[in-house]
Amino acid sequence: MALTPRKVIIIGAGHVGSHAGYALASQALAERIVYIDTDIEKAKAQALDIFDATVYLPHHVDVKAGDYSDAKDADLMVIAPGPLPDMSKGQTRMDTLRDTIEIIKDVVVKIKESGFSGIILSISNPADVVAHYIQKKLDYPANKIISTSTTLDSARLRRAIAEHIGIDQKSIYAYALGEHGESQMVPWSTITIAGKPLLELMKEKPEKYGKLNLDAIAAEARAGGWKILGGKGSTEFGIGASIAEVTRAIFGDEKRILPVSVLLQGEYGQYDVYASVPAVLGINGVEEIIELNMTKEEWVAFNASCETLKENYEIALTL
Repeated sequence: MALTPRKVIIIGAGHVGSHAGYALASQALAERIVYIDTDIEKAKAQALDIFDATVYLPHHVDVKAGDYSDAKDADLMVIAPGPLPDMSKGQTRMDTLRDTIEIIKDVVVKIKESGFSGIILSISNPADVVAHYIQKKLDYPANKIISTSTTLDSARLRRAIAEHIGIDQKSIYAYALGEHGESQMVPWSTITIAGKPLLELMKEKPEKYGKLNLDAIAAEARAGGWKILGGKGSTEFGIGASIAEVTRAIFGDEKRILPVSVLLQGEYGQYDVYASVPAVLGINGVEEIIELNMTKEEWVAFNASCETLKENYEIALTL
Protein backbone atom coordinates (compact mmCIF):
# COMPACT_ATOMS: atom_id res chain seq x y z
CA MET A 1 0.00 0.00 0.00
CA ALA A 2 1.35 3.41 -1.00
CA LEU A 3 1.91 5.90 1.81
CA THR A 4 0.04 9.20 1.54
CA PRO A 5 1.80 12.42 2.54
CA ARG A 6 0.04 14.27 5.36
CA LYS A 7 -1.46 17.49 4.03
CA VAL A 8 -2.43 20.53 6.10
CA ILE A 9 -4.32 23.61 4.92
CA ILE A 10 -3.73 26.81 6.88
CA ILE A 11 -6.31 29.54 6.32
CA GLY A 12 -4.80 32.86 7.35
CA ALA A 13 -1.15 33.74 6.74
CA GLY A 14 -0.74 36.20 9.59
CA HIS A 15 1.34 35.86 12.76
CA VAL A 16 -0.54 32.83 14.08
CA GLY A 17 -0.86 31.08 10.73
CA SER A 18 2.81 31.55 9.91
CA HIS A 19 3.98 30.14 13.24
CA ALA A 20 1.52 27.28 12.97
CA GLY A 21 3.07 26.31 9.65
CA TYR A 22 6.61 26.57 10.92
CA ALA A 23 5.80 24.50 14.02
CA LEU A 24 4.26 21.77 11.87
CA ALA A 25 7.22 21.81 9.47
CA SER A 26 9.97 21.93 12.08
CA GLN A 27 8.36 19.14 14.14
CA ALA A 28 7.90 16.92 11.08
CA LEU A 29 4.13 16.74 11.42
CA ALA A 30 3.21 17.22 7.75
CA GLU A 31 4.69 16.71 4.31
CA ARG A 32 2.42 19.19 2.52
CA ILE A 33 1.41 22.63 3.87
CA VAL A 34 -0.77 24.99 1.86
CA TYR A 35 -1.50 28.59 2.86
CA ILE A 36 -4.76 30.26 1.84
CA ASP A 37 -5.25 33.98 2.41
CA THR A 38 -7.12 36.85 0.78
CA ASP A 39 -3.71 38.53 0.64
CA ILE A 40 -2.24 36.18 -1.93
CA GLU A 41 1.20 37.80 -1.97
CA LYS A 42 1.49 37.49 1.80
CA ALA A 43 0.50 33.83 1.63
CA LYS A 44 3.15 33.25 -1.05
CA ALA A 45 5.77 35.04 1.03
CA GLN A 46 5.00 33.08 4.22
CA ALA A 47 5.06 29.80 2.32
CA LEU A 48 8.37 30.64 0.63
CA ASP A 49 9.97 31.73 3.91
CA ILE A 50 9.06 28.44 5.61
CA PHE A 51 10.04 26.43 2.52
CA ASP A 52 13.49 28.03 2.63
CA ALA A 53 13.86 26.93 6.25
CA THR A 54 13.11 23.31 5.40
CA VAL A 55 16.48 23.03 3.64
CA TYR A 56 18.01 22.86 7.12
CA LEU A 57 15.26 20.83 8.77
CA PRO A 58 15.49 17.04 9.07
CA HIS A 59 12.11 16.46 7.40
CA HIS A 60 11.12 17.29 3.82
CA VAL A 61 8.05 19.52 3.56
CA ASP A 62 6.49 21.12 0.50
CA VAL A 63 5.09 24.53 1.45
CA LYS A 64 3.12 26.69 -0.95
CA ALA A 65 0.30 29.20 -1.29
CA GLY A 66 -2.88 27.88 -2.85
CA ASP A 67 -6.64 28.10 -2.82
CA TYR A 68 -9.58 26.06 -1.57
CA SER A 69 -9.26 23.55 -4.40
CA ASP A 70 -6.18 22.31 -2.53
CA ALA A 71 -8.35 21.36 0.46
CA LYS A 72 -10.25 18.45 -1.04
CA ASP A 73 -7.61 15.82 -0.21
CA ALA A 74 -6.20 17.51 2.91
CA ASP A 75 -6.12 15.74 6.27
CA LEU A 76 -6.25 18.78 8.54
CA MET A 77 -7.37 22.38 8.18
CA VAL A 78 -6.22 25.13 10.55
CA ILE A 79 -8.57 28.12 10.52
CA ALA A 80 -6.71 31.19 11.76
CA PRO A 81 -8.03 34.46 10.23
CA GLY A 82 -9.45 37.28 12.28
CA PRO A 83 -8.53 40.55 14.01
CA LEU A 84 -6.54 40.90 17.20
CA PRO A 85 -8.25 42.57 20.17
CA ASP A 86 -7.51 46.30 20.38
CA MET A 87 -5.90 46.67 23.79
CA SER A 88 -6.06 50.46 23.57
CA LYS A 89 -9.86 50.13 23.62
CA GLY A 90 -9.87 47.48 26.33
CA GLN A 91 -11.18 44.83 23.98
CA THR A 92 -11.31 41.15 24.96
CA ARG A 93 -11.23 38.20 22.57
CA MET A 94 -15.03 38.11 22.71
CA ASP A 95 -15.18 41.73 21.52
CA THR A 96 -13.76 40.64 18.15
CA LEU A 97 -16.73 38.30 17.55
CA ARG A 98 -18.57 40.42 15.00
CA ASP A 99 -15.51 41.12 12.84
CA THR A 100 -14.32 37.51 12.99
CA ILE A 101 -17.71 36.08 12.04
CA GLU A 102 -17.84 38.34 8.98
CA ILE A 103 -14.59 36.72 7.81
CA ILE A 104 -15.62 33.20 8.80
CA LYS A 105 -18.88 33.40 6.82
CA ASP A 106 -16.92 33.43 3.56
CA VAL A 107 -14.53 30.76 4.82
CA VAL A 108 -17.43 28.41 5.61
CA VAL A 109 -18.92 28.79 2.12
CA LYS A 110 -15.59 28.01 0.49
CA ILE A 111 -14.93 25.00 2.74
CA LYS A 112 -18.30 23.57 1.69
CA GLU A 113 -17.48 24.07 -1.98
CA SER A 114 -14.00 22.52 -1.61
CA GLY A 115 -15.14 19.03 -0.64
CA PHE A 116 -12.84 19.00 2.40
CA SER A 117 -13.68 16.17 4.81
CA GLY A 118 -10.77 16.09 7.26
CA ILE A 119 -10.25 17.42 10.78
CA ILE A 120 -10.79 21.13 11.39
CA LEU A 121 -8.70 22.91 14.02
CA SER A 122 -10.20 26.36 14.57
CA ILE A 123 -8.13 28.94 16.41
CA SER A 124 -9.74 32.24 15.34
CA ASN A 125 -10.96 34.18 18.37
CA PRO A 126 -13.25 34.06 20.22
CA ALA A 127 -12.08 30.48 19.78
CA ASP A 128 -14.87 28.45 21.39
CA VAL A 129 -17.73 30.42 19.85
CA VAL A 130 -16.16 30.44 16.39
CA ALA A 131 -15.56 26.68 16.48
CA HIS A 132 -19.22 26.15 17.40
CA TYR A 133 -20.35 28.52 14.63
CA ILE A 134 -18.28 26.69 12.01
CA GLN A 135 -19.56 23.29 13.16
CA LYS A 136 -23.15 24.51 12.95
CA LYS A 137 -22.87 26.22 9.58
CA LEU A 138 -21.00 23.31 7.99
CA ASP A 139 -23.28 20.74 9.65
CA TYR A 140 -20.04 18.86 10.28
CA PRO A 141 -19.41 15.94 12.66
CA ALA A 142 -18.60 17.56 16.00
CA ASN A 143 -15.74 15.15 16.72
CA LYS A 144 -13.95 16.54 13.65
CA ILE A 145 -14.10 20.23 14.61
CA ILE A 146 -12.17 21.35 17.67
CA SER A 147 -10.42 24.46 18.92
CA THR A 148 -7.08 24.65 20.69
CA SER A 149 -8.88 26.95 23.16
CA THR A 150 -7.30 26.49 26.60
CA THR A 151 -4.51 24.19 25.40
CA LEU A 152 -2.36 27.31 25.49
CA ASP A 153 -3.96 28.71 28.66
CA SER A 154 -3.21 25.42 30.41
CA ALA A 155 0.43 25.67 29.34
CA ARG A 156 0.54 29.18 30.77
CA LEU A 157 -1.03 27.90 33.98
CA ARG A 158 1.54 25.12 34.33
CA ARG A 159 4.33 27.60 33.70
CA ALA A 160 2.95 30.00 36.33
CA ILE A 161 2.64 27.23 38.94
CA ALA A 162 6.15 25.99 38.14
CA GLU A 163 7.62 29.44 38.66
CA HIS A 164 6.02 29.66 42.11
CA ILE A 165 6.99 26.21 43.40
CA GLY A 166 10.28 25.53 41.65
CA ILE A 167 9.24 22.28 39.97
CA ASP A 168 9.43 21.76 36.21
CA GLN A 169 6.16 22.52 34.44
CA LYS A 170 6.20 19.16 32.66
CA SER A 171 5.78 17.46 36.04
CA ILE A 172 2.61 19.45 36.73
CA TYR A 173 -0.80 18.37 35.45
CA ALA A 174 -3.16 21.32 35.40
CA TYR A 175 -5.99 22.53 33.19
CA ALA A 176 -7.71 25.83 32.52
CA LEU A 177 -11.26 25.02 31.42
CA GLY A 178 -14.26 26.68 29.81
CA GLU A 179 -13.63 29.72 27.65
CA HIS A 180 -10.36 30.66 26.01
CA GLY A 181 -10.94 34.07 27.46
CA GLU A 182 -11.92 36.05 30.51
CA SER A 183 -14.43 33.57 31.98
CA GLN A 184 -12.06 30.58 31.99
CA MET A 185 -11.67 28.76 35.31
CA VAL A 186 -9.11 26.53 37.03
CA PRO A 187 -10.29 23.35 38.83
CA TRP A 188 -7.60 23.46 41.52
CA SER A 189 -8.94 20.30 43.16
CA THR A 190 -7.82 18.29 40.10
CA ILE A 191 -4.27 19.65 39.77
CA THR A 192 -1.50 17.19 40.60
CA ILE A 193 2.27 17.14 40.91
CA ALA A 194 3.79 13.70 40.37
CA GLY A 195 0.28 12.31 40.82
CA LYS A 196 -0.26 14.00 44.18
CA PRO A 197 -2.99 16.65 44.51
CA LEU A 198 -1.60 20.16 44.87
CA LEU A 199 -4.14 20.94 47.59
CA GLU A 200 -2.77 18.05 49.67
CA LEU A 201 0.78 19.28 49.21
CA MET A 202 -0.29 22.72 50.38
CA LYS A 203 -1.42 21.16 53.68
CA GLU A 204 1.49 18.77 54.08
CA LYS A 205 4.27 21.21 53.20
CA PRO A 206 3.00 24.67 54.12
CA GLU A 207 6.51 26.14 54.04
CA LYS A 208 6.79 25.42 50.28
CA TYR A 209 3.26 25.13 48.95
CA GLY A 210 1.01 26.61 51.63
CA LYS A 211 1.68 30.22 50.71
CA LEU A 212 0.50 29.83 47.13
CA ASN A 213 -2.12 32.39 46.12
CA LEU A 214 -4.21 30.28 43.77
CA ASP A 215 -6.42 33.12 42.59
CA ALA A 216 -3.37 35.20 41.72
CA ILE A 217 -1.77 32.32 39.82
CA ALA A 218 -4.97 31.72 37.84
CA ALA A 219 -5.15 35.42 37.01
CA GLU A 220 -1.49 35.40 35.96
CA ALA A 221 -2.11 32.51 33.56
CA ARG A 222 -5.28 34.12 32.21
CA ALA A 223 -3.42 37.38 31.58
CA GLY A 224 -0.46 35.67 29.89
CA GLY A 225 -1.72 36.33 26.38
CA TRP A 226 -2.44 39.98 27.15
CA LYS A 227 1.06 40.49 28.52
CA ILE A 228 2.55 39.11 25.31
CA LEU A 229 0.12 41.03 23.09
CA GLY A 230 0.90 44.27 24.89
CA GLY A 231 4.64 43.73 24.69
CA LYS A 232 5.05 42.63 21.06
CA GLY A 233 1.69 43.08 19.34
CA SER A 234 0.79 39.41 18.84
CA THR A 235 1.13 35.93 20.26
CA GLU A 236 2.90 33.45 18.01
CA PHE A 237 5.23 30.81 19.42
CA GLY A 238 2.96 29.47 22.16
CA ILE A 239 -0.04 29.02 19.89
CA GLY A 240 2.16 27.51 17.18
CA ALA A 241 3.43 24.89 19.63
CA SER A 242 -0.11 24.25 20.87
CA ILE A 243 -1.34 23.64 17.33
CA ALA A 244 1.55 21.26 16.75
CA GLU A 245 0.76 19.37 19.97
CA VAL A 246 -2.88 18.85 19.00
CA THR A 247 -1.90 17.89 15.44
CA ARG A 248 0.62 15.34 16.74
CA ALA A 249 -2.05 13.73 18.93
CA ILE A 250 -4.39 13.44 15.94
CA PHE A 251 -1.97 12.36 13.21
CA GLY A 252 -0.17 9.99 15.57
CA ASP A 253 -3.46 8.52 16.81
CA GLU A 254 -1.97 8.99 20.26
CA LYS A 255 -5.21 8.86 22.29
CA ARG A 256 -3.66 11.73 24.19
CA ILE A 257 -5.66 13.86 26.60
CA LEU A 258 -5.46 17.60 25.97
CA PRO A 259 -7.70 20.49 27.04
CA VAL A 260 -9.46 21.49 23.83
CA SER A 261 -12.81 23.03 23.01
CA VAL A 262 -15.35 20.40 22.00
CA LEU A 263 -19.11 20.21 21.64
CA LEU A 264 -20.66 19.18 24.93
CA GLN A 265 -23.90 17.23 24.62
CA GLY A 266 -24.61 16.18 28.20
CA GLU A 267 -21.01 15.99 29.43
CA TYR A 268 -20.41 18.21 32.46
CA GLY A 269 -24.17 18.74 32.53
CA GLN A 270 -23.92 21.07 29.53
CA TYR A 271 -25.71 20.88 26.19
CA ASP A 272 -25.02 22.48 22.81
CA VAL A 273 -21.97 24.47 23.81
CA TYR A 274 -18.32 24.38 22.78
CA ALA A 275 -16.13 24.63 25.88
CA SER A 276 -12.63 23.50 26.73
CA VAL A 277 -12.39 20.25 28.69
CA PRO A 278 -9.92 17.34 28.75
CA ALA A 279 -10.53 15.22 25.65
CA VAL A 280 -8.93 12.12 24.15
CA LEU A 281 -7.56 12.96 20.71
CA GLY A 282 -6.79 10.45 17.99
CA ILE A 283 -7.04 9.86 14.27
CA ASN A 284 -10.79 10.48 14.37
CA GLY A 285 -10.47 13.77 16.22
CA VAL A 286 -12.26 13.81 19.56
CA GLU A 287 -12.65 10.19 20.68
CA GLU A 288 -13.72 10.68 24.30
CA ILE A 289 -14.46 13.49 26.74
CA ILE A 290 -13.04 13.08 30.23
CA GLU A 291 -15.32 14.43 32.98
CA LEU A 292 -13.41 15.68 35.99
CA ASN A 293 -14.71 15.60 39.54
CA MET A 294 -14.84 19.20 40.72
CA THR A 295 -15.87 20.99 43.88
CA LYS A 296 -19.17 22.86 44.12
CA GLU A 297 -17.40 26.20 43.68
CA GLU A 298 -15.56 24.90 40.62
CA TRP A 299 -18.78 23.67 39.04
CA VAL A 300 -20.32 27.11 39.54
CA ALA A 301 -17.36 28.75 37.80
CA PHE A 302 -17.38 26.25 34.92
CA ASN A 303 -21.13 26.62 34.39
CA ALA A 304 -20.80 30.40 34.38
CA SER A 305 -18.12 30.18 31.68
CA CYS A 306 -20.37 27.94 29.59
CA GLU A 307 -23.23 30.42 29.94
CA THR A 308 -20.98 33.17 28.59
CA LEU A 309 -20.13 30.97 25.61
CA LYS A 310 -23.77 30.09 24.95
CA GLU A 311 -24.86 33.72 25.03
CA ASN A 312 -22.20 34.80 22.56
CA TYR A 313 -22.85 31.82 20.28
CA GLU A 314 -26.48 32.93 20.00
CA ILE A 315 -25.24 36.39 19.09
CA ALA A 316 -22.95 34.92 16.43
CA LEU A 317 -25.88 33.17 14.78
CA THR A 318 -27.64 36.51 14.31
CA LEU A 319 -24.69 38.25 12.63
